[in-house]
Amino acid sequence: MASIFSSIISGELPAFIAAEDENHIAFLDINPNAVGHTLCVPKKETDKLFDLDEEAYINLMRFSRRVATALRQVVSCKRIGLSVIGLEVPHVHVHLIPLNEMAEATFQKKTSLSKEEMKTLAAKINAAFV
Repeated sequence: MASIFSSIISGELPAFIAAEDENHIAFLDINPNAVGHTLCVPKKETDKLFDLDEEAYINLMRFSRRVATALRQVVSCKRIGLSVIGLEVPHVHVHLIPLNEMAEATFQKKTSLSKEEMKTLAAKINAAFV
């Protein structure tokens, strides 16, 4: 069965797309730890990070770095944190989280944005994505 991320990639489910290339997509987390919390996902569904072949792994990290660079231009924060956990959705994904305090990295503290705020933020990140 396809993951929820595969449904987003195929366009079956909506998402606030922040960046995309031929093999990857980045979209805002709908239950963010902080404003700008973004998920970077390979379009080819693979369950675990270390199941990716070396080239796919490096390309995902390269894409994530590009998204983080764009995110840093749009969201004011001390740094962009990176986390790969993968327990909730069986599809590799990198969390990019704008951080100002450690609580934002724990997945215990959440924030919320309106759909319009999410749409605007995704568009700003996409405009900064190079």
